[in-house]
Amino acid sequence: MPEDSQPKPDWAAQAADRIEGLVGSIRAATSDRLVSVARLLVYGVLAAIMGAMALVLFTIASVRALDELIPRGVWIPYLILGAIFVAAGSFLWSKKARPVRA
Repeated sequence: MPEDSQPKPDWAAQAADRIEGLVGSIRAATSDRLVSVARLLVYGVLAAIMGAMALVLFTIASVRALDELIPRGVWIPYLILGAIFVAAGSFLWSKKARPVRA
């Protein structure tokens, strides 16, 4: 078998494959991570906004429900819910990290 009959490697295709692999690995290390962080940020902000809206609507519904259950005046539901929120805030405040003083 003569040496000229062996198939010659396609250098252009190999170079293109290496460049494509290199570009793909760089893209995976940079822009794919940035896209993931951006999605996390957008969905986190959306969840925070929806959670705040749900809390406001729940508070309004609670005031109206307590006002119907206790018909003496709307100040009593405000007092009850205020006490609940102050208790929850005090509990969360006691769980916060204390700053380390040098």
